[in-house]
Amino acid sequence: MTRIIDISMTLENGVPSDPPGYEFEIEYKSHQDTLPMLQRRYEGLQPEELPNAEAFALETVHLSTHNGTHVDAPWHYSSQMEDGSRPRTIDEMPLDWFQRPAVKLDFRHLEDGCIVTAADLEAELKRIDYELQPRDIVLANTSAGARFGTEEYAQSGCGFGREATLWLCDRGVRVVGTDAWSWDAPFSYVVERYARDKDASIIWEGHKAGRHTEYCQIEKLRHLDQLPDHGFTVSCFPVKIHAASAAWTRAVAILED
Repeated sequence: MTRIIDISMTLENGVPSDPPGYEFEIEYKSHQDTLPMLQRRYEGLQPEELPNAEAFALETVHLSTHNGTHVDAPWHYSSQMEDGSRPRTIDEMPLDWFQRPAVKLDFRHLEDGCIVTAADLEAELKRIDYELQPRDIVLANTSAGARFGTEEYAQSGCGFGREATLWLCDRGVRVVGTDAWSWDAPFSYVVERYARDKDASIIWEGHKAGRHTEYCQIEKLRHLDQLPDHGFTVSCFPVKIHAASAAWTRAVAILED
C-alpha cells in the first residue's frame, strides 16, 4: 500500500513562518464578494439566477518565491559560479532531480545555531546504516521543526555550512531539504560570529557552496519526524517560474508499506 505524507507547510495568515520583513498575505474574496465581477461580464445578470445566489471564491496571494515550502535554485546563491559560468534558474533545473529516493538525517539534538560538519553527516548515516547514492534527496530534521508557527521558529535549529554541503554534493546529492527556515544556520547566530571574527565567508556559506557545485535546497519542510530514516521517495517539483531564484513546491514523501 502506498502512503503519502505531506511535508509542506500551509500558507496561512497569522502563522509565523518567516522573520520580520519576509511576511506574506492572503486576501480572501467570498462567493458574494465576487458577484460584481461576474455581473460585469454578463450584462443584466441577477444574483438569483445563480445557484445559491453566488459567484465564486477567489484568493489573492502576496508573497515572494521564498515564502512557504520552496526550492532554491543555484541562481539564488549567486549570479556567477566559481568557474565564471551562469548558474541555472528554477525553471532550468532538471526535473529528474525532484522525485528521487530520500533519506532523513536527525539533527534535533544539535543546539540552535550549530553548524553541521561532514563528520556529523558521516556519523548520522552510520547510525541509520545507510550509504548515500547519487541523486538521493537528503532531508535534515532539526529542532526548528517543533517550533514552527512560533516567533522563535526562524532563529531555531542547526544549519549546514560549506563543508557539509559540498560533502553531500561530492557524493552526487543535488537536492537537500530542511525543516528550518534556512539551510544555513539562523542568521542571528551568524551575525554574532561575524561581529566577533569579521569573516564574511560564514555568511550564507551553505548557500554559497552552490557556486562550486549546483544544487537545490528545500526550505521550511514540515513533519519530518513522521518519516522513517530511509526507504521512501520525495516528490518536490518546483512551480515553473521564468528566470526565478526559487519556486514553491508541494513536497510529499511517498512510502510503500
